[in-house]
Amino acid sequence: MKIDPYNHEEKYKKWKEKVLIEGVPNISKKNSDLILRYVTDMEHGLNVSQKSVKGCRSFIRLNTLREKMYFFAKKFKEIYNLDDITEITENQLVLFFSKMRKGEIARNDGKMYQSVNYFVKIIKAFWHWWQIVNKKQGKEIPDIATDLDSRGEKPHWVYLTEEQIKKLCNKARWDYKVLIMFLFDTGIRSPTELVNVKVSDFYGDFKELMIREEISKTFGRKIKLMLCFQHIKEYVLEKELSQEDYLFSIKPATVNKYLQRLAERVLGDKVSLAGEKYSELTMYDFRHCSCCYWLPRYKSESALKYRFGWKKSDKIHYYSELLGMKDTITQDDLVLAEEKTELEKNLQQSSRDKQILDDRMKAIEEKVDRFMETLIRLDQVIEKL
Repeated sequence: MKIDPYNHEEKYKKWKEKVLIEGVPNISKKNSDLILRYVTDMEHGLNVSQKSVKGCRSFIRLNTLREKMYFFAKKFKEIYNLDDITEITENQLVLFFSKMRKGEIARNDGKMYQSVNYFVKIIKAFWHWWQIVNKKQGKEIPDIATDLDSRGEKPHWVYLTEEQIKKLCNKARWDYKVLIMFLFDTGIRSPTELVNVKVSDFYGDFKELMIREEISKTFGRKIKLMLCFQHIKEYVLEKELSQEDYLFSIKPATVNKYLQRLAERVLGDKVSLAGEKYSELTMYDFRHCSCCYWLPRYKSESALKYRFGWKKSDKIHYYSELLGMKDTITQDDLVLAEEKTELEKNLQQSSRDKQILDDRMKAIEEKVDRFMETLIRLDQVIEKL
């Protein structure tokens, strides 16, 4: 059984069960039916764009879709008096997101929406689904989402150096110290992959970890533990965990609150190099920090991607932003391969020449030694006479 730390499956099923009977509250029936139809199709992987990944969407994704589509239904009614999302025009849509980016369309607390590009991607996906549904009925719907700008700034995160992580560990409770070192060493996705790790997933006296296929977002992988295996071994013994026990039985919200208090106490309420305050530290930030740590240490990009469960190389820059990197070029690196080969040949020749000279010097020294011995014996004979 896979643990769902945020109960996404339960939330979705309860929502769908209620909506099938009562409809989505506070929006028109047209929009309610439309949202239910769209989300249900995504649940089963129906009418998916050719540019998108095929198959059923996760419960996390389904909850995100229903929440964002409800947001659009409410806002389009409020701003454009539309009871049908699909009646939005291209100009209205472009203007809507422009105002969101400028803060003219703001959150209920008056603050600007963050990651507007994510809202754009949601409406693009919905519109492409709408085009496919209509095409199957012989209707051509223009793509009004073509000119929407889906670019956006990456959310800030907390960057920690190896030294700062050591400081946190030194001040943390024992169980949290183990957790921090495990997150930093493995770079595991948390909480989704983290909470599903069992004692039986460790191999080689806790020096290797199998992140199983069924708990991974992308693919299963077996990675080496280089920093935390001794901590994990001691932790399992102290907790008296059996093979089928989960390693960390935690509540993500509780853990994040502890990490935030700890980081503020140890590192202060300053802003890290990745733009977020130390006091906002979460478990997921350690995936970023782990990437920064392992990036200069892995010789192969493909091996690094395997460790973190990534299929695309752009994830490396996304998670590390090249923080902590330094220029490692040396004088030797300036020598071209051809020049290096020639230098090696010359060096070998010099070495042979030196060996010849050494042999000659040794032969001369032996001759001198014999000559001196002869002189000594001659002196001895003369003295006797």
